[in-house]
Amino acid sequence: MSQHAPAPALQTSPRETLVKVEQLTRRFGAQTVVDSVDFEVQRGEVLGFLGPNGAGKTTTMRMITGNLAPSAGRITINGLDILDQPKAAKAEIGYLPEQPPVYRELTVDEYLRFCARLNRIVRRRVVQAVASAKERCGLGEVGARLIGNLSKGYQQRVGIAQAIIHSPAVVVLDEPTVGLDPIQIREIRHLIRELGGEHSVILSTHILPEVQAICDRVQIINRGCLVMSDTIEALTRRGETADLRLRLVRPPQAEEIRAAIPGIARVEECDDGAFLLRPADGGANTGTTAEQVAQIAVEQGWGLCELTPERRSLEQIFVDITTGDVDSGSDTETVA
Repeated sequence: MSQHAPAPALQTSPRETLVKVEQLTRRFGAQTVVDSVDFEVQRGEVLGFLGPNGAGKTTTMRMITGNLAPSAGRITINGLDILDQPKAAKAEIGYLPEQPPVYRELTVDEYLRFCARLNRIVRRRVVQAVASAKERCGLGEVGARLIGNLSKGYQQRVGIAQAIIHSPAVVVLDEPTVGLDPIQIREIRHLIRELGGEHSVILSTHILPEVQAICDRVQIINRGCLVMSDTIEALTRRGETADLRLRLVRPPQAEEIRAAIPGIARVEECDDGAFLLRPADGGANTGTTAEQVAQIAVEQGWGLCELTPERRSLEQIFVDITTGDVDSGSDTETVA
């Protein structure tokens, strides 16, 4: 009977790191605006970069794109040190600032040809590069139109097209959906997700639902320091609590509810008439479950109409971290 060697296990190769930031620091005089920041962004990843005003987010973005020299630290773009090889490294970056750098008096085709030349695309490839950027950004039917006559959403598309026309490894987008209507926002978000398939995308935004809709990972900078870096999935789990939201047809006083349900430390009445049940020790040792609460509500004749777990939103997590309501040191969790 012949012996067969076991089939080798399939190995998943690690994703390529396209952005690597090490101990990045920037000082303005005696003030340290960015303090020893470390993170990486991989190919195929969309990173949401958040921070309150004055936190150092914009300064960090300017250093990553090569518009501001760091006081200390290192930035590597697709393996190229941005200080040692600035031209080569910057050629691997596509950048869309908050105000798209478009010339309103040019047509879309004229402007994108101009951008192709600025990015040193050889003449024989300009037509192909313009056509590819237009196709990816949904601009195929507006090539002959003046940019100034386009809607804000289409102008944003033109701005993204100029950022990717040279097929950079890294795309940096600063507030790409500000001022757009809901339909335009949905279209731009879809476009950004598609870009994330081939590039590393760094998305700076103040719109927190946008981070959840687009990004694979989110990081928060506060007072110059990176205080959180986590995947969206882990961030969702972070928002889970042991608290329960209870709504009753015939509600008693909050204190009566607390006394009737074992393991509940506090009952808070919400503005909409519901109650928030907070278990003792965060529910770790009390064993209070939604099933038990529902059974007691029925036995007491309260008339149960809602019983749901309470979750913290991304906005609540963001506020907690940036206002010091949580221990940011223990919450920082770098995910490579």
